[in-house]
Amino acid sequence: MTGFLTLLYKELLRFWKVGFQTVFAPMVSTLLYLMIFSQVLEAHAEAFPGVAYTVFLIPGLVMMAVLQNAFANSSSSLIQSKITGNLVFVLLSPLSYREIFFAYVLASVIRGLAVGLGVYLVTVSFFDIAVASFPWVFLFAFIGSALLGAIGIIAGIWADKFDQLAAFQNFVILPLTFLSGVFYSLHSLPPFWQQLSHLNPFFYMIDGFRYGFFNASDISPYISLGIVAACFVAVSWVTLRMLKSGYKIRH
Repeated sequence: MTGFLTLLYKELLRFWKVGFQTVFAPMVSTLLYLMIFSQVLEAHAEAFPGVAYTVFLIPGLVMMAVLQNAFANSSSSLIQSKITGNLVFVLLSPLSYREIFFAYVLASVIRGLAVGLGVYLVTVSFFDIAVASFPWVFLFAFIGSALLGAIGIIAGIWADKFDQLAAFQNFVILPLTFLSGVFYSLHSLPPFWQQLSHLNPFFYMIDGFRYGFFNASDISPYISLGIVAACFVAVSWVTLRMLKSGYKIRH
């Protein structure tokens, strides 16, 4: 386990040494979303009966921060290592592709949870929002960040330059995140868009995470957990195959 722990430590140091950019800046961005949307829609929207819109919005924003930063951690690490050439030191080490995978994913999970926890701690200072079921909150945050960490590895391997990685994030990750129910309840949409939302795996992560706060959700948290877990298994299989074959990293 020495090699795995060393790579994990290196990945944790990589984002923590620039924590102002990788942890605190995303927290500020998320809080700006909260300030703007709560001010504009507080008096005009009610997602769940008896739940103020701002309180409804907070778990969605927390989970959005978790997912986006988990993706950013693994993807940016790999593309930087590829461009600067220091990825060769990881490839030359006696690490298995599984150890490399789990080190990158676990580091992504830790960064995502750190940012999400920071956003939550700041918001509870101003709004009264309690966690109804911590196991559900942690479970969806953990598996969601792990899934986005694995997707980040795929994006980092596929991209050859920062422009391609930015395109992946802007045209895949951001749309799926914003159309996942962060800012609205699924039942507030027309029937066509409700059906379309069921094809978005990010929706199940947001909805299941929000269930842990309110014991209310658009669909059963067990269904959401099963779908998210299946997506993680599928994405992990693809990622492991890419690492094992050395696709775009061993030439």
